[in-house]
Amino acid sequence: EDLPGVVAVLTAADIGDVAPIYNGRPVIAMDKVRYVGEPITAVAGVNLASAEEALSLIKVDYEELPPVTGIDAALNNGAPAIHEGKNGNIGTHESVVRGDVDEGFAQSDEIAEDTFTFPMVYHYAMEPHSVIAHYGDDEITVWSSAQHPFQVRGDIARIFKVPQSKVRLIVHYLGGGYGSKSYTKFEPLVVALARKAKQPVRICNSVGESMVTVRRHGARVRIKTGVKRDGTIMAREAEIYLDTGGYDDNGPQVTARSATRVLGPYWIPNIRTDAYQVYTTTGSAGSYGAIGAPQVIYAGESQIEMIAAKIAMDPAELRMKNLLRKGQELRPGLKGVDANLASTLKTLVRESDWAKARKKGNAALGMGCAITNAGATPVSVAMIRIQSDGVANIPAGSTEMGQGVRTTLTQIAAEELTLPMESFRMLGADTKVTPYDSSTGSSRSTTLMGTAVQKAARDLKQQFTMIGAQAMGVKPSQVRIEEGALICGESRLTFKEAFERRFGKGSGGEMIGRGEAGPEITDNKLPVFWEVGMGVAEVSVDHETGEIKLKKFISVADVGKAIHPEHCVAQEEGAAMQGIGHTFFEQLIYDNGQLINPNLVDYRVPTFSDVPEEFHTALVENGDGPGPFGVRGMAEGGILSVAPSVCNALDRATGARIKDLPLTPERVWRALKDSTK
Repeated sequence: EDLPGVVAVLTAADIGDVAPIYNGRPVIAMDKVRYVGEPITAVAGVNLASAEEALSLIKVDYEELPPVTGIDAALNNGAPAIHEGKNGNIGTHESVVRGDVDEGFAQSDEIAEDTFTFPMVYHYAMEPHSVIAHYGDDEITVWSSAQHPFQVRGDIARIFKVPQSKVRLIVHYLGGGYGSKSYTKFEPLVVALARKAKQPVRICNSVGESMVTVRRHGARVRIKTGVKRDGTIMAREAEIYLDTGGYDDNGPQVTARSATRVLGPYWIPNIRTDAYQVYTTTGSAGSYGAIGAPQVIYAGESQIEMIAAKIAMDPAELRMKNLLRKGQELRPGLKGVDANLASTLKTLVRESDWAKARKKGNAALGMGCAITNAGATPVSVAMIRIQSDGVANIPAGSTEMGQGVRTTLTQIAAEELTLPMESFRMLGADTKVTPYDSSTGSSRSTTLMGTAVQKAARDLKQQFTMIGAQAMGVKPSQVRIEEGALICGESRLTFKEAFERRFGKGSGGEMIGRGEAGPEITDNKLPVFWEVGMGVAEVSVDHETGEIKLKKFISVADVGKAIHPEHCVAQEEGAAMQGIGHTFFEQLIYDNGQLINPNLVDYRVPTFSDVPEEFHTALVENGDGPGPFGVRGMAEGGILSVAPSVCNALDRATGARIKDLPLTPERVWRALKDSTK
């Protein structure tokens, strides 16, 4: 603290007056450190050099605790308790039950039971986590790389015991998110440090620091499925363990979703699934595209093709026979499926030339199919404000992080108001002036915020129509809107002229349209929509080295309506590239509690050399989604089918069935050797 250039040093002793826990995580470590990399003190310096020098002077006395790395270590009898007062190292538990599973297996002609593992992986958004905070006398202001500004605002208000109106969250463009910036990360820590420093403080992570801030859950999945000889699925049982790391973050939600998503897109009369959140002494796991699904879909869809081989049935035919029909219930308590799954699978079979390729004996071809209960909390509010210069501003709280939400929302407003897109402006979220949006995630923005923007545009249209009708001396129903003008017979009034009629020429003024989306969008039933992801992979295998190349990947996304088709394809293929990463090489590796590959040299992400030779996405547009023009959310489904389709292709071509990801050359080489014994 006495070092020149040091402004403040924060420890747990400085936050005794606040509510120190959020998402199961303390603002700063208190009494116990639960993973290597957890903050135990923070320094604010006038420059980075001063702060780093101060850090080097801090001495910490530790009572060393044994590391608990991995699911097996955490579940062992006598494993050290990471959180006192919990059920061992188990956090939340989610169970899904329907029918009589034991009877379902008794009625089955073939039963498969397998265990699969999935690695811990890192999101690698190009922009690491970054926060600036200012603790003012009247207001706490935070500039953050947060996907959910209103939720972070709520957490900060609770922690520092101030009204939400006294907390302002500002979010500009994000350099990627994928769930890594969902919910609150270290914003409270920066606010606490700014409070002590009595001036603004900025903290920006390195990539290695972000790797221990949040990651995807590693998993172990035991899955058992029973079928009749004609391919009818009779029962499925699953036991899922998810490595949530030192703290909850979004682990409870991920656990809950996995227990549902392990069922796949199929009608199964008898189900029993149990999912468990497991604490370990590693960096915390949270949201990452299609939470809880890649781990369990990989297991379930691998087993589907293993069963198809057992009963000598085409895997596409087996899937088609069991797909949920529209309106059918995947699990008790959730809204029935709102998509035509058979239509999507038929499109995939056609686009991938599945039937022809399958005729080539042991063609290295595999398939994966999935649905996820997406949409998150259905609460979004938007405004459209038109002023005398004719520019329409759209205050909407959806966070732009490269997914193109500002473009899509502008398209919706432009379509409704018949104005060119150049007439609109949309800025980032600012909780002081932007209407409320529950979050940006779970593929929800086009459906939910899009609905709010559409309603705001229609509200404005109604206001303009009333002005036009009054000016023309006709009923509002006689006025139509075309190309930014009000028309009735030979009479024509532009929006600008209507604006001047209302407020007077040159006198300013403003017209505001307001819209909102709430639970009524789907009759108070969740999910808001079902997201569909299906794909086919073709691979080549080097038997000498174990190297696999993805020659072809074809995916199909049911989007309801593609408001911006290029964006849809880019999102689907971007998600598939993330699936390629965790399928072939991505994994966070711990040794004795220490992350040993916390950089982008030792931790590899996909590059252009990993793009399949043939890479194609087909969009299904049935106009049956709950959003504007029949849209349903997409962008996460593309990640789901890569791992199972690749493993299924490898098995078909070589007889080597791998149940542990990633498919490193060594792992594949050993599996190939074992398959020939």
